[in-house]
Amino acid sequence: MLRIHFSDNRQAPVWLVDERFTIGQDSRNSLVLSDAGIGPFHAEIRQDHGFYYLTDVGSPTGSFVNDERISTRFQLRADDRVRLGSVELLLVDPARSKAKAEQAARWYLQVIQGEHEGKKFHVNGSMTFGRSVKCELCFSDQELSRRHCEFYLKDDVLEVKDLGSANGMLVNQQKVVTAVLQPGDQLKMGSVSLLVIGPKSAVAQAVDEDATVFMRAVDLPKALPQAALSSPPRNSANPLRSAAQSKPAAPAEPARSGLNKPLLGVLLVLLVAAGVALATLLPA
Repeated sequence: MLRIHFSDNRQAPVWLVDERFTIGQDSRNSLVLSDAGIGPFHAEIRQDHGFYYLTDVGSPTGSFVNDERISTRFQLRADDRVRLGSVELLLVDPARSKAKAEQAARWYLQVIQGEHEGKKFHVNGSMTFGRSVKCELCFSDQELSRRHCEFYLKDDVLEVKDLGSANGMLVNQQKVVTAVLQPGDQLKMGSVSLLVIGPKSAVAQAVDEDATVFMRAVDLPKALPQAALSSPPRNSANPLRSAAQSKPAAPAEPARSGLNKPLLGVLLVLLVAAGVALATLLPA
């Protein structure tokens, strides 16, 4: 089954599911385009036995496939470029382009909560998200709208746009209508949470504020070997004894009884001197 993509990513892709698919400015068309050069009923695509044929229905500016103007019943194939007025459309066969898209994918959306938890989706071109089976990202959550939002790449920049959903969408816990996404952003739609993974990006782990933080206090001295603790060397000095020996000796207390020897010598000398003096004074 083919799908119509807009070259300017103006809106989500459109599946060619009807046997007759009309394009023009009139509101009764399957695809309404109000751009310059588009007629009220510009062209139609008919499906016949699995093949698609484009017919110009008398438009003022004509219909072109791969820059070649066509008239009636021109067979369309995957990767054809259709130009109607100033609008360029690309026909894509998702089954054929899936392998190539996965190899070239640089952006991913990973389900971190809700249905399909843990699954990772490659983002390529434009992808719709919602409950409809026609969405590339289809989830059965009843809080989602049928076409809830759209992801699309433009010049390798990933953007998301709310498609008028009933419950809206949150990007990093903020309600938004449209946003340019960065690697590590988280989106929530209903009960589904998605993580944006971009090229060459790594998501930093959140810091747990309640986690115990171990800090180094001081460096303790290394423990002595067990042998040293049990039997200290004989020649090692006892620190307590060394400290005691290093203190100055206290002065000796004087004897409490009797005269010391030096004092007795002095008294004896004085007595002898006194005796000699007395002998010289007495008459012979």
